[in-house]
Amino acid sequence: MKLLCILDSVEFPLAPTPAIARRAAALLAQQGHTVHFLELYDGETVPPEQPGCTRTLLPFADERVMNRVLEFGNPGGTPVPLRLLKLCAHPAAALAAVRQIALKKPRRISAAKKAIEALDRQYHFDAAVAVAAPYAGSFALAAADFGGKKASWQMDPYAANHSYSAPGAFEREKELLAALDAVFIAPAMNQYYAPGAPLESYAAKARVLDFPSLVPPPPAPHVQREGGRLRCVFVGSLYPTLRTPHYALELFCALNDPKLELVFVGGGWENYPADLLEPYRKILGDRLIVTGPLPAVRAAEEVAKADVLLSLGNGVDNQVPSKIFEYFAAGRPVLHLAKLKNDPCRPYFNRWPLALTLLESEGAGPEVLARLSAFLAEKGRSRLPFEEAARLFESNTPQAAARCLEETLGG
Repeated sequence: MKLLCILDSVEFPLAPTPAIARRAAALLAQQGHTVHFLELYDGETVPPEQPGCTRTLLPFADERVMNRVLEFGNPGGTPVPLRLLKLCAHPAAALAAVRQIALKKPRRISAAKKAIEALDRQYHFDAAVAVAAPYAGSFALAAADFGGKKASWQMDPYAANHSYSAPGAFEREKELLAALDAVFIAPAMNQYYAPGAPLESYAAKARVLDFPSLVPPPPAPHVQREGGRLRCVFVGSLYPTLRTPHYALELFCALNDPKLELVFVGGGWENYPADLLEPYRKILGDRLIVTGPLPAVRAAEEVAKADVLLSLGNGVDNQVPSKIFEYFAAGRPVLHLAKLKNDPCRPYFNRWPLALTLLESEGAGPEVLARLSAFLAEKGRSRLPFEEAARLFESNTPQAAARCLEETLGG
């Protein structure tokens, strides 16, 4: 099979979605298939190459500058008139904004469509898969004159995404699906293809493909712990309402165990008041550590140094953070703090022998603290080998994703 894989890292160069897809597609190359990557990127952070694969780089420096100057359209921050005034100093970025915001015809889609058609004329692919989100590559592939099978690998929902208002909503997504031969969806998105659901007419095209982010972890570095403390670590991004730190802070302050330290690795603290951590620091002192954003290698080291990994549940029922499979791969106990009773992560944690799930609605009363304390005491320093994680979550390995891609697109 000759496969074109379309990846988009323009907004977030270090996002996990493209990296997850690269690994799976690279396995197909190792098995003798031809794999070519079309990399839509920000013109600054060059995506990593994959052995045995070829690639075409398609830069969008104009959109990178547009996003930075417009602050990604986030509320708050610089007043909008001032953002627009700053944008005038960057003509290419200003033109990108006009295309995307005013004309609803972003250059990324039109440029990607031209690149897909040119590459197909050169290589005559059997199939192409565009990885989303973002969805520019999927819409470009749908509109392209392409001789092989077309597929979209949707690791995040489009119309049902609660993080933003998707242009055209489900009607636009139906147009996309009508132009495709197959769509790969995460298990939590299967609900939208059920009888009576908005996308039921396209259920025959849907293939459930779970996040293939379970890979062997890096070697754990030696850690000198202060007073033999148990290190509980969250690694990831925080958001205003989707994923928040408050319940974790309340629990650990209520427990106030001098043998525990709570570590937050990653960004998003700018979404909260500057003095948010002050009352918690008064209780926990140096047992509360906030590193801020770290390079991917450093963040992986923090996972490896953890005794217990902390998972913060999302406030939506249709998205599973791929990070949880990195946690399982590390073989560590995981404390999952769920916002929702129907949190889509809970079935995974129910299968992990070293997991405790607490609901925010349970609060931080004596019974909850007793369960948390017992879990940390009994399993806080337990370990499971990667082989056990791979057995429990085989469908989350790159090998499983490669098989699904081959079976669906190679036939």
